[in-house]
Amino acid sequence: MDDQTQALAASPARAGPALGGLAARLPPHVWFGVSAVFHYLGPAFAVLLFPHVGVLGMAWLRIATAALIFAPLTRPWRTFARADRSTRLLLLAFGACLAVMNCSFYLALDRLPMSLVAAVEFVGTIGIALIGLRSPRNLAALAVAVTGTLLLIDVKWSSDPLGLFWAFLNGALFVGYIVLGHRVARAGAGVGIAGLGAAMAIAFIVVLPIGLTDALPALFSPLLLLAAIGVGICSSVIPYICDQLAMSRLPRASFALMLSLLPVTATLIGVIVLRQIPSPTDCLGIALVVAGVAFHKPAR
Repeated sequence: MDDQTQALAASPARAGPALGGLAARLPPHVWFGVSAVFHYLGPAFAVLLFPHVGVLGMAWLRIATAALIFAPLTRPWRTFARADRSTRLLLLAFGACLAVMNCSFYLALDRLPMSLVAAVEFVGTIGIALIGLRSPRNLAALAVAVTGTLLLIDVKWSSDPLGLFWAFLNGALFVGYIVLGHRVARAGAGVGIAGLGAAMAIAFIVVLPIGLTDALPALFSPLLLLAAIGVGICSSVIPYICDQLAMSRLPRASFALMLSLLPVTATLIGVIVLRQIPSPTDCLGIALVVAGVAFHKPAR
């Protein structure tokens, strides 16, 4: 077991005793796989709620749910109070990034197809993977994975400039999420998962005045509220925790390259949930993405 895994398993402040032990036993790729699945389940459910609570209202409910779940588990006020100045600035930046990223993601989904939003989001992660490349093998792996991704997603330009603005903003902030998330995941004792809870509390403060009005109908409808809570758990609690557990043990470039698996999980979810059977071209794209990720050698 490496030093990072030992620290993760031994620090209740970062992952909790039970979760820390499980994190030490499971490979980081398992945590990434769980995150990849819920990365698309949450937004799929959220889009169905847009007509009832509005786009920003859904973003507000998603972040509020995550913040309220994390609060008693991670005690964000204590994490923030005990942190030094640089860590506080890191948590503030991470929280603001989460807030604006979630809002821009939903605003883009409201105007553009999910495949286009996902394509724009993936562009930034390619840059991160390129920065971390250390060998021709990894360059070849990235090329194979990107080829597979382009086969899976139908990248078409749009006549909606506002939708494109939100999509590109979300893509830029997704890069910030990876960079800042890695810094939080690998910060000193007392950060990690606890830092994620603190950042989510900050995100809630940022969006508090933005989507509250739109979210009000859900606060008076038990069914809507239950559905919104489910979206928050699927979108922000499960995947963000799993991302932290993966980021703490995966190099940033390797994590960015593995994000090319997201179109694969989207296709599989489409088959299972929506009965959308992939074409032969889709199957070839899936095979190329899996081959690229498997061929990639993480930096040590």
